[in-house]
Formats: sequence, C-alpha cells, structure tokens
Amino acid sequence: MSHIATLISNPKNPAVTRKAAAAAKALLPGAGDVAILDGEIASEIPFSPPANSGIRQLTDKLRAALGEIDVVIQPAENRRKRLFVADMDSTMIEQECVDELAAFAGLKEHVARITERAMRGEIDFPPALRERVALLKDLPATVADDVLQKHIRLTAGGRALVMTMKKHGAYTCLVSGGFTLFTQKIAAQLGFDENRGNRLVIEGGKLAGKVEEPILGSEAKLASLKELAAKLNIDLRDTLAVGDGANDLPMLRAAGLGVAYRAKPAVAAEANARIEHGDLTALLYLQGYRREEFAE
Repeated sequence: MSHIATLISNPKNPAVTRKAAAAAKALLPGAGDVAILDGEIASEIPFSPPANSGIRQLTDKLRAALGEIDVVIQPAENRRKRLFVADMDSTMIEQECVDELAAFAGLKEHVARITERAMRGEIDFPPALRERVALLKDLPATVADDVLQKHIRLTAGGRALVMTMKKHGAYTCLVSGGFTLFTQKIAAQLGFDENRGNRLVIEGGKLAGKVEEPILGSEAKLASLKELAAKLNIDLRDTLAVGDGANDLPMLRAAGLGVAYRAKPAVAAEANARIEHGDLTALLYLQGYRREEFAE
C-alpha cells in the first residue's frame, strides 16, 4: 500500500469508532485493514490511490463524512521523522505571549487584534511585532515570569509529543516569533533540545519597547528548519514542523510533514496536513506511533 489515511479524534471525545473507521475504509480505493493506534482515539488505514488522484479532495471528502475526526493522508514511507521544529504561541502553548504581556499594560484587546491580523497574514509579521512591542515599553521585565506562572497553559499532548520523538532518536527545536523570555522556559518544560526566539531589549529592569534585530519571522523559521536538517544530516523529507500562523507557512511547506495545528484559515487551507480536533499527540499518530509507545 502506497499511502496511509490516519483518523484522529480529540482524546476527550473519542470518535474513531469501528463504524467510523469502516465508513472511511469504504471511501478509500484499494484499502487494507484498519489498524487501531489508540482505542477509539486514533486509527490508520493503508490504501493505494489511483495515479494522479486528488489527495486533497479525498481528504476533504473523508472529513465531511466523518464529522469531528481529523483525517490526514500521506505516503506510507518516511513517516517517522528525525527532526521536529515547532512554533510556540497558540501551538505548543494555548496563548499568545505578547497579548498576555499587553494585558499588564491594559492593552490586551488592542494588541490581540494586531496579533490576529499578523497570524492571518493580513499584515507583515516584523512591523506588527515592532508595533506591539513598542506598546510594552516600561513594563517591568519580571512581568514575563508573572505571565508564565499565571496565564500560560501548555497545549495538551505537547510534552508526550516531544519526549516520544526524542525517545526514538529525533532532535527537537522550539522556534518562535515570540520572545526568549518565554521560549527558554517553555522549551525546558516540554523537553525540547533547543529553542530560538526574539529578544526583548531590557533597560534598567524594564522593557524598552524594542526587540533586537533581525526579527525572527517566517524566513528565519524556514532557515532554522533547513539549518538544523543540514547540521544533523537529515533529509527534509524526514522532518516534521507544526504551527498555526502565516509566519509558519514557509516552514510547513518545506518540512517532510508540515502540520497546521488549529490554524488560521489561510494556513489550514495551504497546509498538506491539518489538525483541528485532536491534541498534539495527533502528530505522533500521524507518524504511526501507538499509544503504548508514548513517553511522558
């Protein structure tokens, strides 16, 4: 079988029943037996599509038929990836750190609107970041610790994703358009091998309203993926990337498997794989991992 269709539901609402899997199998040409990866949470089905068949159209057809179940179709070869590069804000964590910082200046709604437009690709990321950071001027630098402790939540399944891939020999890197004040600590909590982000300028213990140049945006994320792959002698086909915003798209396009995770519409529309219902362990099921292989 040349391809695999992976069916994934939210672990809190298991929906990949035998009936759902059978319905999916009936729509897949030349389908083999259903393999259960995790109870009624995830299964996969091998199949062989006809030459020049529309994989995106088939994926959309399965999604429409199955309801709240994520469907990703990919080649059966090279599924287990050796390099994982992840976005942070609204991906590995549930929040946008710059928005949470702005809350301390009473500007969260204003900054969040700018963030949303940038993540949708409506405005360029670097000037949008400069504009938002300027509004943080004179906040105490210690506010980042307050945000981390009181307002940041790790996305479900994130640590299992990172630790399982590391257990099986993959290298992991958190690459964020956010700030190192956060990436360093989030990366440590989740177990990433390294992290990269933008550096806020701090003067006299306060935020100066500036970010060090050059700004880490979409091109830097793409460059990080390629640099790490070259450094580790890993083919780009053996890489996995995940993100939700427009500044993640170049990285997602270049990776062997680029996953749009609960992403903005323009990003989800372009990505070859998207997860809207499952948590981050979905990225393990996409690689063929079974629940008993997970590490915490």
